[in-house]
Amino acid sequence: MQDLKLINAIKHDDENAFEVLFKKYYANLVNYINVYTYHKSTSEDIVQQLFITLWTKRKELNITKSVKGYLYTVAQRDYLDYYRSLKRKDTFFDELKEIAVRNSIDEDEDIVNRKIKRLKEIIDTLPPKCKEILELNKLSGLKYQEIAKHLGISVKTVESQMRIAYQRIREGFENDLSILFFLKEFISI
Repeated sequence: MQDLKLINAIKHDDENAFEVLFKKYYANLVNYINVYTYHKSTSEDIVQQLFITLWTKRKELNITKSVKGYLYTVAQRDYLDYYRSLKRKDTFFDELKEIAVRNSIDEDEDIVNRKIKRLKEIIDTLPPKCKEILELNKLSGLKYQEIAKHLGISVKTVESQMRIAYQRIREGFENDLSILFFLKEFISI
């Protein structure tokens, strides 16, 4: 019952209750997620994000039974989301490589790998919000409207940030028409 009182207090913006809940479950949740990730800092990131979301969406909390069960279920779901995003990221770049190879048979694998490395570098130089929006769209598979809702911004802002990302990618490969050909299958250039 104590945990439900904490949740109720958190719903009413009680930071002390949040801190008590955090201290009570944080270490155990990290250890639980670490069983899956085998990487402590990744496990910490996942659990920290769980608590950040818990606080930011505190007004929407509707936990009526086990708070512990809720936290462990959310932590496991967040880990699965993280794992899927890693797989999508790997798949995205593997597919880019495959398309490049198919469409540029004359190019050797070294050249293709350099192009993919260059693409990653360009993406890493994007402004943080722009990069996040591009990754949510291309790596997580979210539609513009879903991204806007997720980030609490307008669809027009998402479209604008995607245009900036596409422009930077085009500029980064302005002398390489072959890269533009295979990128076209992933982004509207």
